[in-house]
Amino acid sequence: MKTIQVFDPALCCSTGVCGVDIDQQLVDFSADVDWAKQNGAQIERFNLAQQPMAFADNTVVKGFLERSGAEALPLILVDGEVALAGRYPSRAELARWTGITRPSIEIKPEGGCCSGSSCC
Repeated sequence: MKTIQVFDPALCCSTGVCGVDIDQQLVDFSADVDWAKQNGAQIERFNLAQQPMAFADNTVVKGFLERSGAEALPLILVDGEVALAGRYPSRAELARWTGITRPSIEIKPEGGCCSGSSCC
């Protein structure tokens, strides 16, 4: 299986899902990463604020930052090659890159939109 490396901008914590003003995009991406890992994907995340040497030691990432700046993050590498920059990948993209063929299971609330025995 391919290895995915995510080079995040400077975040408050390892996932960016913390604090009082949580970015829904980061919440969704963190859930997608967890799903992919549960299905065997190898995904590593690096936070610019907490792991700057991971950015400096990787020649692909270092060159990207020199050309585009930290504002262009996140940067996604698949097996060491740039796969995506400037946004987080979707669950479908993670699945395609890693070869996961199992469909995601969505959990839907029971009983529709109303509670009790009556319905809308």
